[in-house]
Amino acid sequence: MTAEISFSIERASMRDLKEVYEIELSSFPRYPYSISVLVSFLTLFPELFLIARHEERIVGYIAGFMEKEDRGHIASIAVRQEYRGRGIGRKLLEEEENKMRNLDVKEVVLEVSENNEVAIRLYTSMGYKKIKRVKNYYPDGSAAFIMKKTL
Repeated sequence: MTAEISFSIERASMRDLKEVYEIELSSFPRYPYSISVLVSFLTLFPELFLIARHEERIVGYIAGFMEKEDRGHIASIAVRQEYRGRGIGRKLLEEEENKMRNLDVKEVVLEVSENNEVAIRLYTSMGYKKIKRVKNYYPDGSAAFIMKKTL
């Protein structure tokens, strides 16, 4: 197990997006969200765009949105490679779920590559269930699992 570190979870701001985009590119090099999509998430759902900060560095983020009145969607979650395995992703997801509960969300959905075993283990351990496998979900033709959790 990697050593624990102290970090804070806070709402993202426009000035954070350059670092968030770097994490997005390094985490999802084959199909990253564009900076304009990240700006849209932050602009439309600022309360659901969170960052994890260790000292002055952004080490992870989560972006979510509301699909409908009582259904939230995790669009993206990523942690810098060198900070993985320290509970940052779990804490980001917990905080995002808390924010969604405050918005009266009853269920949360997300997509995850069927090859991303680490993420699938995290989501499963936090109560998410696989509800569907979608072929050719990603631009490279790989499949994804749709996962859902009732809050």
